[in-house]
Amino acid sequence: MVAFLLWVLLLVFCWPLALLALVLYPIVWLLMLPFRLVGITVSAVFAFLGAMLMLPARVLRGRPA
Repeated sequence: MVAFLLWVLLLVFCWPLALLALVLYPIVWLLMLPFRLVGITVSAVFAFLGAMLMLPARVLRGRPA
């Protein structure tokens, strides 16, 4: 909602720039998508490695009483 209000404010003060932002937003979103996917993948790999490193401690700890 805040982003929309900022865009409306930009539309009031400088409408060509607001229209340019409206047109370029999907293009920028598509260009950023691979980087977002790489970030999700790297985060998942680190979570998996952390789980693998903690697995022996979880096994040796046993079941909670």
